[in-house]
Amino acid sequence: MSKTFRRRREGKTNYRKRFALLKSGKPRVIVRKSNKNIRVQFSLYEMNGDKIVASAIGNDLKKYGWNYSFSNTPAAYLTGMLAGKRALKRGIEEGILDIGLHTPSKGANVFAALKGVVDAGVSIPYGEEILPSEDRLYGKHISEEISEKVEEVKKKIEDEYG
Repeated sequence: MSKTFRRRREGKTNYRKRFALLKSGKPRVIVRKSNKNIRVQFSLYEMNGDKIVASAIGNDLKKYGWNYSFSNTPAAYLTGMLAGKRALKRGIEEGILDIGLHTPSKGANVFAALKGVVDAGVSIPYGEEILPSEDRLYGKHISEEISEKVEEVKKKIEDEYG
């Protein structure tokens, strides 16, 4: 049996990158994307395992009237905003982005989620050039109908969490 960690062997965790994020001492804002959903979690390090203090998944947007894809750019943005509002409610005001093994590319959905978290009021260091354009965040590249729905859902989230 190999002496390396199981998650390292399976290609699920880059421990060097994880350790660098943990050294910051800030909560990690974990963004993970699947084919049908996007998940945003705020995690605090503890000796016996990470503790998730706030999270949101694309399916949570149904509650706010979102009936489109849960894995596209506007859904990622709204999910990030929802998770950010929930984190603020729990007293988390800053964090550091953890995109795991996703390859960072300009305008990716993981950065749309980051923009949602930042727009919610959480302080996270990032470069402006990596974010998707405002038109993509609001779904104007898909249809005008989605753009209006993003505005509506965003307002509902802000109304609920203040």
